[in-house]
Amino acid sequence: MKRFLQLHVLTAYPPSNVNRDDLGRPKTAMMGGANRLRISSQSLKRAWRTSDEFKQGLDGHIGTRTKKMGVHIYKELVAAGTKESDAKDWAKMIADEFGALKKGKAAKADDEEALSDMPELEIEQLAHFSPEEEQAIDSLIKKMAERGSGPEQDELKILRKKHSAADIALFGRMLADVPRFNTEAAAQVAHAITVHKVAVENDYFTAVDDLNDGQTDRGAAHIGETEFGAGLFYMYVCVDRSLLTENLSADEALAKQTLAGLVKAIAEVAPSGKQNSFGSRVRASYILAETGDQQPRSLSVAFLKPIYGKDLARSAIDKLEDMRQRMDAAYDGCSDAHKIMNVEAGQGSLKEIIAFVQE
Repeated sequence: MKRFLQLHVLTAYPPSNVNRDDLGRPKTAMMGGANRLRISSQSLKRAWRTSDEFKQGLDGHIGTRTKKMGVHIYKELVAAGTKESDAKDWAKMIADEFGALKKGKAAKADDEEALSDMPELEIEQLAHFSPEEEQAIDSLIKKMAERGSGPEQDELKILRKKHSAADIALFGRMLADVPRFNTEAAAQVAHAITVHKVAVENDYFTAVDDLNDGQTDRGAAHIGETEFGAGLFYMYVCVDRSLLTENLSADEALAKQTLAGLVKAIAEVAPSGKQNSFGSRVRASYILAETGDQQPRSLSVAFLKPIYGKDLARSAIDKLEDMRQRMDAAYDGCSDAHKIMNVEAGQGSLKEIIAFVQE
């Protein structure tokens, strides 16, 4: 098996705002002296790993990322008949294994930081729990409820270095307080950027009161403004297939399933920001998949100079493939094999891409 899998993807978005900055505007980046729309890698990865497309075929191999596991443990213990005071103490002991607990106080109605009414049971940082760890927690909850006593010291060893969580294996895990259980991400995901220059536009809108008959007031019931952008995005993903298999406890079959789920999600899933307002459901128009042991490289340099013209898709594909060939000539080959899906040209299919990445 060749070590690296590289994916170069072109996806066109209509007017949309799938990934917003702190002001609610579409995220942007300057590249080649031109303003581009940007979709952050964090937004992309979350959309993929939580999607139905990724979960298909990976049932039982998806983790849970949360700060509230202590709250979950407490509620399960109380539901099983444990006294609330005992349930809270035991939940603290278990949750503390995954990271420092908040110096909590009772949550107020306007407390935006509190995720629940028991912040003292929340850990400070998000922890990603593997299915094996969740099963261990559920088993311990049952034991404690049945015997009426808290966890023994050896029962608190819940964290697992080896697991079968596909999302953790791909995107990594960082536990600041117990770093020996960290997982190095096998996938590297670049921020997606438009291949052309883009200006963010404003959408002025109004909402009408259905019961306003217009006899005394003809004005709108609500006036608002939102911002959006549209464009053809280039996205680059690199997966260390050897590390992915290692992260999945050397389960090669599961590693192949994980790659299939990832590629399907990349091709079919978009971040969900403002979907109800813009209906920006999109699929990739072009995918170039490469495998090899050579040092990976992005092909974003193909778009350092913004593309202009009416046929952006064809121009982008031509520039991407031309840059790949030039890189191969300059470096005596940057991959050993490749497969292309080009919707516009009627070339290839997603099924063929998935079969290729699993070889």
